[in-house]
Amino acid sequence: MSKKSIEAAVRKIVDDVIKSSEIELVDVEYVKEGPFKYLRIYIDKSEGITVDDCADVSRVLNKKLDEVDLIEEQYFLEVSSPGLERPFKTDADYQKNIGGLVNVNFYKPIDGKKSIEGILIEKQESIIVIKMGEENTTIELKDVSKINKVLEDF
Repeated sequence: MSKKSIEAAVRKIVDDVIKSSEIELVDVEYVKEGPFKYLRIYIDKSEGITVDDCADVSRVLNKKLDEVDLIEEQYFLEVSSPGLERPFKTDADYQKNIGGLVNVNFYKPIDGKKSIEGILIEKQESIIVIKMGEENTTIELKDVSKINKVLEDF
C-alpha cells in the first residue's frame, strides 16, 4: 500500500474517531526516519489540545488501526498538537489566519527573496495576497513551499 493511500485511509479512521468531539484533524503523515516508520496524527481544537486529548485519541485510534490491520510493517503511532507555528495545510488554516502575521517561504527566489513576512490579506483558489508595509503582494500558491503563522512578541 502506498504512503498516500495509507494516509488517506488513516485520515478516514481518525475522522470517525473524533467525529463526536470538538477535536479537528489537522494532518496525517506516514514517514520513515532512519530505520523507523512513524504514523503521525496532528489534532487541534479551538481552545488548544491537551496531553489527555492526545492520549484519548491515541488509545482509541490504536485499537481501530489494529482491527483494520492497514499497515503491515512495524511503526510508531504519535498523536500530537500541530504546534503554534505549524505550516498551513488546509483552506481552513488560511481562513483562520487572515489578518494575521505570516511567514511565506518560496521554492525558488521571487524578486531575489527566498521568503517574506507580512499580513495575510486573502486566499483564493491559487493565490494569496500578503501586505508588507503599504504594499500588497500577490503570490501564486504553486510558488509557496511553506506558509505559517508568526508568533508576535508581546
